[in-house]
Amino acid sequence: MELAQRFRDFALREAGDNSPLYHQRALDISTDHEVLALINRLPTDKQQPNLVLAAARVNGATAVPYSEFRDQLRANWQAISATALRRRTQTNEAGRAATLLPVLARLPGPLSLIEVGASAGLCLYPDRFSYRYDTVALDPSDGPSPVVLTCKTTGPVPIPDRLPRVVHRAGVDLNPLDAGDSEDRQWLSALVWPGQDERLTRLRAACEITAADPPTLVSGDLNEQVTELVHAAPKDSTVVVFHSAVLTYLSPQARADFRATVRNLPCHWVSQEGTGVLTWQADRLPPREGAAARMVLALDDEPLAFAGPHGQSLDWFGPA
Repeated sequence: MELAQRFRDFALREAGDNSPLYHQRALDISTDHEVLALINRLPTDKQQPNLVLAAARVNGATAVPYSEFRDQLRANWQAISATALRRRTQTNEAGRAATLLPVLARLPGPLSLIEVGASAGLCLYPDRFSYRYDTVALDPSDGPSPVVLTCKTTGPVPIPDRLPRVVHRAGVDLNPLDAGDSEDRQWLSALVWPGQDERLTRLRAACEITAADPPTLVSGDLNEQVTELVHAAPKDSTVVVFHSAVLTYLSPQARADFRATVRNLPCHWVSQEGTGVLTWQADRLPPREGAAARMVLALDDEPLAFAGPHGQSLDWFGPA
């Protein structure tokens, strides 16, 4: 059954080393025909394990023993399914700024950042976070940030000696979230997997930074909005369009359309997507070691590194 395999893959490839509870819960669901039948009522794009599990959490299905969890899931299914239909997996992982930063800092400033699939826009603040790359500590000019991002590296990562200057922050999302809104924060928190307390603390601190100085976020399709956003950026800045784990939700044709559009705009393009998403980059990637989920970091369509899905690691294979 395809849906069962989807939950098994999530357990083994994504949750295994990141959330023991989600790992076991996804495996249990993958063999539970009654629960799979409920989930199968949702549209295919709403059957994502992370979306279903997050919707369950905000609607009271939180028991640790699976026997109790499945009872809660079934009893609250109407509310859970309504949340899954209304929400999206807008995992606004600020930690990804740690893998984006070495690329952003190489570009001449000041920078105008435009994020497609921005969620609440937390990744638009790389200049407001603190970083710890192995033995290198990097803080904003006004002192350490409440958001501290730790990233293990291999290869000749061009770790900067200072953070970039950002003068403009904008983004687009099908359903932008407000970092200052309590319900949107609750949903963002639910998307952090159980057991990842450090990520949850980081999320809350990043929301405070974002809410105090909100970016410009517009609602709409990224292919329809990106051109206008680029042209609206300050003319005396370096415009950077970027995204992390976003194009995976587009059709292959929509991905190709986005590539064609952004490469013809007056901007740099920084992508951070799963290894099989931007298929035209495949022949420029080195062999992968291990089965852990990783993303490909690229600048202007040139792959540079493998990145951990939450910004926890950066394995550089591009030029120094």
